[in-house]
Amino acid sequence: MVHLLSDNDAMTAFLVTQHFRPDETSTSVFLTAIAEELAKDDDVVVISGTRGSARAGNPAVLEMPSWSPPKTALIRRALAMLWFCMGALIALTWRARRDTPVFVVTTPFMLPYFVSLAAWLRGAPTTLILYDLYPESLIAANLIAKQSWTARLILHLNEWMFHILEAVVVIGRDMEKHLSRYKGATSDKICFIPHWSTLAPALRPVDPDNQFRPAGTDKLVVGLSGNLGFTHDPDTVFAAARALADQPGVHFLLSGWGVGWHRLVDAQRAAGLPNVTLMERVAETDLENFLTAADVWIIPYRRGMSGISSPSRLYNLLAIGRPVIALSESDAEYGLMLSEHRAGWVVEPENAAELAQTICAAAHDPGDVATRSRNAVQLLQDRFTRDSAGNAYCRLANQLRTTGKTRTP
Repeated sequence: MVHLLSDNDAMTAFLVTQHFRPDETSTSVFLTAIAEELAKDDDVVVISGTRGSARAGNPAVLEMPSWSPPKTALIRRALAMLWFCMGALIALTWRARRDTPVFVVTTPFMLPYFVSLAAWLRGAPTTLILYDLYPESLIAANLIAKQSWTARLILHLNEWMFHILEAVVVIGRDMEKHLSRYKGATSDKICFIPHWSTLAPALRPVDPDNQFRPAGTDKLVVGLSGNLGFTHDPDTVFAAARALADQPGVHFLLSGWGVGWHRLVDAQRAAGLPNVTLMERVAETDLENFLTAADVWIIPYRRGMSGISSPSRLYNLLAIGRPVIALSESDAEYGLMLSEHRAGWVVEPENAAELAQTICAAAHDPGDVATRSRNAVQLLQDRFTRDSAGNAYCRLANQLRTTGKTRTP
């Protein structure tokens, strides 16, 4: 149910997101934290599409009526997204003011256009928190053609949106090269505010009694977990596992959800590889214990994803002291992080042979794995913290408030 505030209620910042606590997706985790960080300096109102999220206080949460159709029900999902977007547009058009900064995230991908329109009508300064770039990610995943009318429509909407936005927050430096193609996305609008780990950075030793560790301490356990959507490439991981089936020192622990997970299940059912253990998605309360079960983790992206999508799961993996093998272009943000700080390895996307070779080398050099594990924790302690991100968002909100007082709708 939506609880709308009276004109006397103080509102100094809006944050619009479909996913908010108690939702457990990574988007929800980070947007909830951003709202809480902004609330340290301001009164914050969150417009949420998550059931059970409504609450008073600071941040206050306005819960829009919504429903969650299954992922296979594409038409119903599109209608649900449109319903939430329309609700957000109405709420913002009614309540936003010139001195109220508005933050919006790219989930669902239609949301920024509706929010930008409402904020523009009210003259409110607006920031897009860019997690995924459309239509570029849809094109890279072969979901739409580059010259399709859908792609052209989204490109035109982007040009309009970037022109009226006051700021664009990117979580990866590699995103700027794509934004530079839009005339409205000028360099002075782009702010680099990276993610952070939700787990405390500290080296967790391998526990041979860990309930999730299938192979014991005598093997290098290589893990894969998280959402495996259209931008990911679990098939290359399974191909590497097949190539290493006779390698006695390596075992694969594969988990996750999404379309890629179903492909992994089907592949293992057909192949029955002895060096592969499949595990359904674990509960949030077991996440840390599960992540410590592997010695090395893989984040597999398809070719051409640099600057289009950045994995939030990377930060927790590094925080617990697990180096990461990234199937990534060398200029992608997470590839740069791993290379610059020697916290993992970067492998050419869709190259199963190189992936297998990298894993095999790690299995034969535990000292190198240990060094990269320590580097991973140090990186998170020094560079990627919630405090530093929160301070950056608060500074940006203050700048936007000054901008909003001087602009006209």
